[in-house]
Amino acid sequence: MRIDEILSRKRTLSFEVFPPKQKEGEKEKLFSVIDELRALSPDFISVTYGAGGSNSRNTVEIADHLQNKAGITALAHLTGGPSSPEGIDAIAKELKTRGVENVLCLRGDRPADYAAEYCKYFCHATDLAAYLAPYGFTLGAACYPEGHAECETLYADLVNMKKKQDAGAKFFITQIFYDNSYYYRLVNEARRIGVTAPILPGIMPIVNPKNIRRIKEMCGSTIPLELRNMIEIYASRPAVMEEIGYNYAVYQIIDLIAKGAPGVHLYVMNNPKTAKAICSRLERVLDELF
Repeated sequence: MRIDEILSRKRTLSFEVFPPKQKEGEKEKLFSVIDELRALSPDFISVTYGAGGSNSRNTVEIADHLQNKAGITALAHLTGGPSSPEGIDAIAKELKTRGVENVLCLRGDRPADYAAEYCKYFCHATDLAAYLAPYGFTLGAACYPEGHAECETLYADLVNMKKKQDAGAKFFITQIFYDNSYYYRLVNEARRIGVTAPILPGIMPIVNPKNIRRIKEMCGSTIPLELRNMIEIYASRPAVMEEIGYNYAVYQIIDLIAKGAPGVHLYVMNNPKTAKAICSRLERVLDELF
C-alpha cells in the first residue's frame, strides 16, 4: 500500500530497521526481528540503505521480505550520493518487480574522506526524487527539526524541504529530536512556505548514555536539560536508564499526538524490545488515537 494513502486515512505507527552486515545468520536474525515487530501492527517499516549504499542488495531483499512474506508495507531507502544512474535504475526496477511501492529519497551522509566524486550524479535528494519520478513510486524525504548540519539556518533548510516536495515527495520523516518544540517550529514554518505534505516525527529512545555522543555527532540533536540531568544521575544504572529512555520517548509521543502529529516513526535499531516497551506503555493511546 502507498504510504501517502495510509496517511490520508489515519495516523501511522512505523519502525525503521537497517540491513545486517554480511555475516552468517544475521539476515535470518533480522527476519525474526521483523516477525516480532509485525505483532505490533505497524503501518509500515522502513529499511535503510547502508553507509554509502554498501548494503543496497540487502535493502531490496529486506523490503521484499517485509512486503511479500511479512505482509507489512515496506519503505525502501535509496541514497543518491554514492550512486550512479545505472545503479539507481537497477535497484528501482527490482523494487518495482517485487511490488515495493514506497521509496525514501536521501542524499546520504558524506563519508569522512569525502571527495567530489561522492555525489557525481545525485548531489541532493531532490535530484534523486526527480530521477525516480517516472517509476511511479510514492516518494518520501527526510527533514531536520533543528536544521541540516550543512545549512547555515533552519530557513535555508526549509527552502530545500519545499524543493523536495516540488520534486515529488508526498511525506517527510524527521531526523531524531528530543525537544518537541523544534518539531512544532519545523511544521509551522514549513506550512508557512507552502509545504503541505505530512511530516512524521522520528523518535529514538536514549536507553544507553554512551549513545549521546554518537547521536550528537550523527545529527546534532539537542538533549534537553531535564533529560540530560536524569541521564547523568543514573548513567551507571542500566535498568533505570532503560526506563528513563522509554518513558521520555512515550512522553514525547503523547505530546506530539495531542498536538496533531500525523503519526510517529520509531528508530528501533533492529531491537524489538525497544518497540515493545514503548508500544506497551502507549497501548491506550494507540487504541484511542491511531
